[in-house]
Amino acid sequence: MLRFPGHGHPHPDDIVIGPLDLAAHVDEALAVQAVAFGLDPDEVAVRRQIVLRHLTFPGARAFGATTGGRLVGFVYGMPNDRAHWWSTVVEPYLRARGNDDWLDDSFVITELHVHPRHQKHGIGRALITTITDGADEPRSILSAIDVESPARRLYRSLGYRDLARQVHFPSALKPYAVMGAPLPLLRA
Repeated sequence: MLRFPGHGHPHPDDIVIGPLDLAAHVDEALAVQAVAFGLDPDEVAVRRQIVLRHLTFPGARAFGATTGGRLVGFVYGMPNDRAHWWSTVVEPYLRARGNDDWLDDSFVITELHVHPRHQKHGIGRALITTITDGADEPRSILSAIDVESPARRLYRSLGYRDLARQVHFPSALKPYAVMGAPLPLLRA
């Protein structure tokens, strides 16, 4: 387990990063995602079913960031499979750029969210590096809204680069970028 910010004896406001039983804490995680990503209750209900289905896939795992026993951030992912819905959507965009080989032997970051009150403290970085450090795959892929944002800057600082841009997911209002990085991720 990792502790932020200090060393030595734990303090009540320390952030603890560790494995997360996401199925048992799905509602807490989605509450964080709803605030961080601006989801309404109907979107949360849909995502709840998606998260629970993802957790049945081989190799799926999650980590959480807690403070005082409260979840303030989480990440989950799994080895990529070309048969998964996400891969079938992004594959034509990646192929057009000569990057569809990234769908093989990659660990996909499915979701990474930190509550806005806890952002800009290294929690997202700790979550993504912790989950990818345990990956057997030689690289990682993810998608992020295709605008300049703190999330995209974080991903770039970790070694992710754009593999495809202006990727349109059904029902998503904004286009996404697909990004990939060799593992292990860069350290700041």
